Amino acid sequence: MDLNFERQGAGQPLLLVHGLGGSMRSWDSIVPTLARAREVVLVDLPGHGQSPPLAGRQTIAAYADALDRFIDRNGLAGVDTVGSSVGARMVLELARRGTGGHTVAYDPGGFWRGWETAWFRSTLAASVRLVRLLRRRIPTLSQSRAARTVLLAQLSAHPGDLDPQLVQNELTSIAETNVFDAMLSELARGPLQDGTTTPPGRVTIGWGRQDRLLLPRQAERAQAAFPTAELHWFDRCGHFPQWDRPTEAAEVILKTVQN
Repeated sequence: MDLNFERQGAGQPLLLVHGLGGSMRSWDSIVPTLARAREVVLVDLPGHGQSPPLAGRQTIAAYADALDRFIDRNGLAGVDTVGSSVGARMVLELARRGTGGHTVAYDPGGFWRGWETAWFRSTLAASVRLVRLLRRRIPTLSQSRAARTVLLAQLSAHPGDLDPQLVQNELTSIAETNVFDAMLSELARGPLQDGTTTPPGRVTIGWGRQDRLLLPRQAERAQAAFPTAELHWFDRCGHFPQWDRPTEAAEVILKTVQN
């Protein structure tokens, strides 16, 4: 399978992996900053954006395998990786396997316990059902500060302030991702994320203090699984640091991956 991707900027490659239901456009708020220092490689995960879906079960292992193949086919051995949410879990899984270079993972999944699993699955499923019902009105709703606040309250600490085009892109992608339900089910039922004491490079795990989807208490579990990682807290920030704290998010990435 060939994944859809694009490259921006010049220099040492930096691979960005978006979250569940998103696309490469999920990173638009920080790509210009990153592209001034690195060649940014943006990829659509299988079944997301313009990439074809995987056959069979939509598991983390299968998606990580697809990224492994993408890295190999495009001559990106040793590439530094950045992920958000499910994408953050995937780059941590690549690091666990010894794939890539330095790793930045923002609010990664796979570190929930007990009732947190049901919270993740049920609240996200409810939000997605609403987005699908409103699919035809997304372009208009994205222009409204009040609508942004309602629709993205779970994902952003200040959703009304988000760029309307970013919001439109994200909500449209969520509504059109046909593998969303299957992948959400696999995430909730599947194994938790394993760690390693010997990743191939530096690891930074970032977490928004106001993350209402993957609760901040999970950050310490992620760091325990990757004990060499640095844990960076984003104040006044929800689930996506690249949305709520774009300048800081880009700075943390560039600091982590510098030679």
